[in-house]
Amino acid sequence: MSELRTPTAAQATDELPPVPEWSGVAPRNPAPPPLAPRRKTRAVQVGPVTIGGGAPVSVQSMTITKTDDWAATVEQIHALAAAGCEIARVSVPDAKAAAACVKIKEGSPLPLVADIHFDHRYALAAIDAGWDKLRLNPGNIRDAAKVREVVKAAAARRMPIRIGVNNGSLAPDIVERYGHTPEGMVESGLRHLRILEELDFHDIVVSLKAHDVRTTVAAYRLMATKVDYPFHLGITEAGTLRSGTVKSSVGLGLLLAEGIGDTIRVSLTADPVEEVPVCWDILKSLGLRERGVEITSCPSCGRVQIDIVKLAEQVERLTAEYRAPVKVAVMGCAVNGPGEASMADVGIAGGKGMGLIYRDGVMVRSLPEAQLLAGLREEIEKVIKERYPEYA
Repeated sequence: MSELRTPTAAQATDELPPVPEWSGVAPRNPAPPPLAPRRKTRAVQVGPVTIGGGAPVSVQSMTITKTDDWAATVEQIHALAAAGCEIARVSVPDAKAAAACVKIKEGSPLPLVADIHFDHRYALAAIDAGWDKLRLNPGNIRDAAKVREVVKAAAARRMPIRIGVNNGSLAPDIVERYGHTPEGMVESGLRHLRILEELDFHDIVVSLKAHDVRTTVAAYRLMATKVDYPFHLGITEAGTLRSGTVKSSVGLGLLLAEGIGDTIRVSLTADPVEEVPVCWDILKSLGLRERGVEITSCPSCGRVQIDIVKLAEQVERLTAEYRAPVKVAVMGCAVNGPGEASMADVGIAGGKGMGLIYRDGVMVRSLPEAQLLAGLREEIEKVIKERYPEYA
């Protein structure tokens, strides 16, 4: 590691140099290139959250508790909310789950989506309980009169419906004609949309999910040329924490970068709370939303004279409690570190037994290793107070 300079007396005090005007997502130097314009869609209201119509891309997840255990379900919804989830989907698969809808609504801090298949009575129970949205496929409720009953009740409560198409459960005639293809998924979606549109219902969100990225991306791209309903993005059955995160990040990232997508869920074979930070990291990486500290850290190499992996993990744990969009750079040496620090609100660089703290690329403190994280916390809290007072 290059020699660490000793700060002057002025730099070693808590008196910091003037703070540049930029902060948060204001343009830095140079400003990142823009993404494609957002696709223009209808706006759909899900409780206090707007999907589409230019609203921020919202974050969803789904509970995995037994829904009839309303207390456990509400507890998990609270955990999702604490992690940053904005809409919670809950399966209502049977009469016991339907009977729990009122209790769940009473205890939920988030708008609720009832996941319904086959039995229209469970949709009606969620509507009567005051839930905020339905997820269903009208085609799997075979009786047209029952579909009309659900749609009429949803319309009366101004409750939107998501048409959720999965590539693995297309109708046999669609599979025979198109196979399990993007074209088949879009035809399935259009077929379900026509059922609602014929009933003069247009408060609709659409999803088209496959387990592989290319099919999913192609399906959404194709549907985007045909309808103006907002899209719920996701890769279904994406996998375990690591593989599912990668597949979802690639698929959702591709679409969001093209301006396609209005709400997202990362589907993982894991605790659903794990899905939420992945969603936020995808949105933050594209500059679409901000929530919590964004950490830039070097991957380490032979130049580094500290355990940069350990230091970065410590910084990540320390900053997990903050909701302000502070940029923090964790640096290992003088090659790329100063440049990264200049694009962050706060930077930290470690050496043998000591370390430096930067503000906007300017070194402001030199501290013994034992005091480095505490010093970083102090500087982060100063940044929050100065630049993000709404989070103070």
